[in-house]
Amino acid sequence: MGPDDGAHSGRARLSGYRSRARIAVLIADDEEAIRDALSDLIRTDATLEVAGVAADAREAADLAESARPDVALVDVRMPGGGVSAVRAMRVRSPQTRILALSASGSPDTVLDMLRAGAIGYLVKGAMPAAILEAIHRVAEGQSALSPEIADSVVRDLSERLQADTEEVEARRGRMEKIDQALAGDALQIVFQPIVHLAGRQVVGYEALSRFRLSPPRPPDQWFADAAALGRGVELDVAAIRAAGRLRHALPSGVFLSVNTSPETLLDPRGQDVLAELSHAGSLVVEVTEHAPVEDYDALRTALTPLFALGVRLAVDDVGAGFASLRHILKLGPDILKLDLALTRGIDADPALQALAAAMISFATKTGKQIIAEGVETTAELEALIALGVDHGQGYLLGRPEPLVLG
Repeated sequence: MGPDDGAHSGRARLSGYRSRARIAVLIADDEEAIRDALSDLIRTDATLEVAGVAADAREAADLAESARPDVALVDVRMPGGGVSAVRAMRVRSPQTRILALSASGSPDTVLDMLRAGAIGYLVKGAMPAAILEAIHRVAEGQSALSPEIADSVVRDLSERLQADTEEVEARRGRMEKIDQALAGDALQIVFQPIVHLAGRQVVGYEALSRFRLSPPRPPDQWFADAAALGRGVELDVAAIRAAGRLRHALPSGVFLSVNTSPETLLDPRGQDVLAELSHAGSLVVEVTEHAPVEDYDALRTALTPLFALGVRLAVDDVGAGFASLRHILKLGPDILKLDLALTRGIDADPALQALAAAMISFATKTGKQIIAEGVETTAELEALIALGVDHGQGYLLGRPEPLVLG
């Protein structure tokens, strides 16, 4: 029987089904042998009839619309896709109930077909009696799953539910931690000096966040959690405000440097808190190399009002990766902060010296200031001075410490 003959016989048998109350069944499978075997099986049951056969998803949907079968047996992996066939059939013949057939009992495949609208799923090779029983169950609107399918789906759904529950609980726990930080109790600001290397004079301080939260984790992980929860700007702004409340306790004549993300710089809340802080004294805003920038033009536009207030821009972690070079070229910062990966061991590594020298030469020619991060030994300090680096910070020059308020 060809597809056209099937459609014709389906239309012809529809009236017979109505008068004799027989269940009309459409068979959609790209393998002719399976179509024939299923057709023969259906004809052994006097309460069933073949409404037609189809070999691909489009043909199945067309035939379902014209023949209006009670049940459709749909091959999961037919040309055009079983999921697409089921969705189209549910739209074009809403009363047709669909029983999926597949050689695969993969839970993902089963769930995809059930989500598409199938109410039954059988693995090919099921016993004839089981197939006939499934057709009758589906015709009555009852679910019909092969026993092995039911077991695997229940097990898979149980595992997914457990994983989802654990994820929800973990998310709730992270949210509570961020709430604690935003409330102010768990967020502490420490300040690390930025020093003129030759004379060891302190010219500025970088405000750094520390979190009194359990378990102990690096600050960047808490900021990453906040960003993942959609609260990154909130935490950035809270940290900047906390640093701003201590600005008056810093020595006069030094600048304050704060870290922030591009997202915060683009947000009115971030722009407002930075503008407010700029009125209290010289301010540097650091954008990390690790922070992605989706739209440099928009970020430059957001920074323009801050530049007008005298705020300077620094690109952090220069030399840690390609993103820092894009930040430098696209944003035109005032300050380049050499990453500690370039600084550590620079006294004994000619390659690091060459890289640092290239960045220093670029900064000199473009009128930018260099600050070397992570200075920890006298040998590193002397090597940086010899290369022409004027400013630095690191444990040798001063550790991050809370301010002692009088």
